[in-house]
Amino acid sequence: MTMPTTRLGRSGLIVSRQALGTMTFGLQTDEATSHAILDNALAGGISFIDTADVYPLGGTLANVGDTETIIGRWLQAGGPARRNRVVLATKAVGKMGPEPWNQGASRKHLLQAIDASLARLQTDHVDLYQLHHDDRNTPLDESLEALDTIVRSGRARYVGVSNFLSYRLARALGRADIKGLLRPISVQPRYSLLFREIERELLPLADEEGIGVIPYNPLAGGLLSGKYRAGEAPQANTRFTLGSAGSVYQDRYWNERSFATVAQLQTLADEASVALATLAVAWVMAHPQVTATILGASRPEQLDATLAAAAYTFDPALKARLDALTADYRKGDAPR
Repeated sequence: MTMPTTRLGRSGLIVSRQALGTMTFGLQTDEATSHAILDNALAGGISFIDTADVYPLGGTLANVGDTETIIGRWLQAGGPARRNRVVLATKAVGKMGPEPWNQGASRKHLLQAIDASLARLQTDHVDLYQLHHDDRNTPLDESLEALDTIVRSGRARYVGVSNFLSYRLARALGRADIKGLLRPISVQPRYSLLFREIERELLPLADEEGIGVIPYNPLAGGLLSGKYRAGEAPQANTRFTLGSAGSVYQDRYWNERSFATVAQLQTLADEASVALATLAVAWVMAHPQVTATILGASRPEQLDATLAAAAYTFDPALKARLDALTADYRKGDAPR
């Protein structure tokens, strides 16, 4: 299929409108399966690959970095031509070792982390280097200066942030401008039909400042695939049971409110004769501020429904019904 492409924010970087998220690689999926997922994504038109040094999701210090290693072997197996076919993004800030300085957004850690990521990925640069989280213990100026150094040294082409609150992203942009440093060109937030809070402040900020938006979790950890049922226990080897991440995903989505909404969304999908997963991803992609939506998979065939979203055209009436049905998710979680 022909995957549409677009610029990432106001930068000149061209990316596919869907990206492949890889946090399942190395724990939920073995290396052979991970490589098959990468092959399917590339064949489906995805040329934007996102990872992080701390992956796989749900792992421990014993296996941090395994995901990047798996991707590096896949890139190496395809030779220089394969590396030239992809826009490669990774992230740092998470805990990578036992020492207190083996994490965070300090100059010391970021300059070490980029070198370690490049070694695992078997490449001399990444196209997008992102702060995985907002490290409040490190001055923004220090983190931005380190990112600037990394780009000017040739180890990354652009920089971005992930999981930043709107005011912190605004502050980072302001500090970069004042200091004459490279600006972040992208932000990576959580966004789906079941989590719409970013529409209130983050997306308008991205629009005004020309920041690319790369949402993750468009299927709410798989809940919007329609495969889970209310009253049942989470299935083994899924986001809802995976290592240290299982409790996080259950807290986000495994509740009566989410299941009730998914049931209503499934009805709309059935009426439209489209897979719920396709509909959910297409809805995220339809927002004018969304640049590229990150897709996850634990099996290659799981990409079929989500890849189809790239070619899906919304009936305006259906889009309006989806918006109305999930409007309360713009306000945050229900009171508890």
